[in-house]
Amino acid sequence: MTPLLPQDDPQLAPLINELGELIRQARQKVLRAVDTLQVQTCWQIGRHIIEFEQGGAERAAYGARLLPSLAKVLTARFGKGFDERNLRHMRDFYQKFPIWNAVRTELSWTHYRTLLRVEHDTARHWYMNEVAIQNWSTRALERQIGTFYYERLLASRDRPAVEQEAAANLEKLDFGPRDIVRDPVVLEFLGLPNTGMLLETDLEQALIDQLQGFLLELGKGFAFIARQQRISTESKDFYLDLVFYNYLLKCFVIVDLKRGELSHQDIGQMDMYVRLYDELKRGPDDKPTVGIILCSRKDESVVRYSVLQGNEQLFASQYQLVLPTEEELRKELDRERARLEEGQSGTTT
Repeated sequence: MTPLLPQDDPQLAPLINELGELIRQARQKVLRAVDTLQVQTCWQIGRHIIEFEQGGAERAAYGARLLPSLAKVLTARFGKGFDERNLRHMRDFYQKFPIWNAVRTELSWTHYRTLLRVEHDTARHWYMNEVAIQNWSTRALERQIGTFYYERLLASRDRPAVEQEAAANLEKLDFGPRDIVRDPVVLEFLGLPNTGMLLETDLEQALIDQLQGFLLELGKGFAFIARQQRISTESKDFYLDLVFYNYLLKCFVIVDLKRGELSHQDIGQMDMYVRLYDELKRGPDDKPTVGIILCSRKDESVVRYSVLQGNEQLFASQYQLVLPTEEELRKELDRERARLEEGQSGTTT
């Protein structure tokens, strides 16, 4: 009889699983500690460089020669990672994050090098906190910065409230639907052609295939529930494109996909879906269901003169299949700010 291999022995299996989990956790802690130590070392190097430069006229005479000189010596002694460009990043890191206790050690050095590209202090610290809270990868952070996530949030609400949020733990804030619904929704990660020939079923399938990216773009706190979920009245069945639950809002979120321009029929249909879902699916501890119509185009006059206006449960967001240029995004932000200022002035007159 051939003896059992250790991994096939049922008596050893629980012990092997427990030991394997311990080893994996230990390796993760080691990697985490290495990341933290690297970030701290880069910060300390930046601090020493700045302090040397500020040490008087004699040291200031090094000027532009300082970093190339340091790079040459440190690379010769310690190898890669200390070239002039990286030393410049470390110097900039200390300047932008001068208080070590304010640095989030959950982030890697690559995260911080990405954050250095963010010009404004408030936005930079907001992104830093979001990375820690949302566990964003470096790629996710780059995409959020590239699509002006913070600026879009800033444009969608009054500035003092957003700046206050940037300094707080966003998980502890009392969110409302308008705090998380984005417009536009940028879906360039799907890799779909930006043409009018795209079918709603193709868009739906692509979103399911790239669900993680879609959840990231939707915003905070979304969990996927169902695709083409059926809800029924006494005589008819209706199928909802995508259904999510938002654990921050504590409510269901229905997403209806429209490849064409938003119409009043679309709005009426979503209004019915939300009411029906509230009656059939909403639990006693759930807040009212939110409906989002995701369309390729929308006429603001249709939005203004429909039940969408001022409604806290119904929204229409425009999706874009290609990443907008920086100029296009800034124009959109300017339009949004002008709209907000017009609305605020109207309420004070």
